Amino acid sequence: MTSVLFVCLGNICRSPTAHGVFQHYVDQAGLRDHIRVDSAGTGDWHIGKTPDARSQQAAKRRGYDLSGLRARQVTAQDLNQFDYVLAMDRSNLQVLNSWYRGEAGQAEPQLFLQAFGSGDELEVPDPYYGGEQGFDHVLDLIEHASAELLRDIQARL
Repeated sequence: MTSVLFVCLGNICRSPTAHGVFQHYVDQAGLRDHIRVDSAGTGDWHIGKTPDARSQQAAKRRGYDLSGLRARQVTAQDLNQFDYVLAMDRSNLQVLNSWYRGEAGQAEPQLFLQAFGSGDELEVPDPYYGGEQGFDHVLDLIEHASAELLRDIQARL
């Protein structure tokens, strides 16, 4: 089974959105038994909480359900548990890279948009302090990158 972990700061906006969108794509492709999806945050402020209401609303408008997701904190062991560890921005990538040793079985963290996005944006911007349009922009970026990620995994299956 291929496993994917999306990581942001608090695990209430960007990474659960990526989790929900990518899980939807996996389900649509009939690959639930072949691809495991999770998300986490580098911070511990929101452990156990549902995604931000604005993230859930924006996702729901596009047909994605984030309501069952709960925030958790990423650990160094996650690099040994997942095939893809995808950070939403450089700050979170830096935290993940501090744990990366290049050991056998350890996933090398990557910037999600750098690895699978297109265009000039390499980071998924944090919409937390902005307006509704920020959450829609995050979805636009994540939808495109998720489609590319799924194509990459399907080519390896």
